[in-house]
Amino acid sequence: MTLEHAAIWTDDVERLKEFYMKYFGAAPNNKYINPAKEFESYFLSFKSGARLEIMKMKGVPDNLNDTVHQQHKGIIHLVFGVDSVQEVDAKAKQMKADGFPILSGPKKTGDGYYEFETPDP
Repeated sequence: MTLEHAAIWTDDVERLKEFYMKYFGAAPNNKYINPAKEFESYFLSFKSGARLEIMKMKGVPDNLNDTVHQQHKGIIHLVFGVDSVQEVDAKAKQMKADGFPILSGPKKTGDGYYEFETPDP
């Protein structure tokens, strides 16, 4: 069995698509639009074969996007792998320079990952 894809609700599929393309090498499909439901989405494919669906629809409530004090159950983070510690450091530096807050790291975690945390737009 394989995980086919994960999905994220957003208010701006274009901005989120550009974010995952620029920083994580995502390749988008053609945008899907369902006018009757006021729904739109992209599937983003990654080099590993993983896919992420980014979706927008009128009436979906806001998420708190608070990784420290999250009060709702559900997906709280996505993890992308690279080949070296230097790539993690370079990606964190690039994203910080582009105005994304670095919430923690880069650092080695207790379970052996070398990581940093940043929210998507």
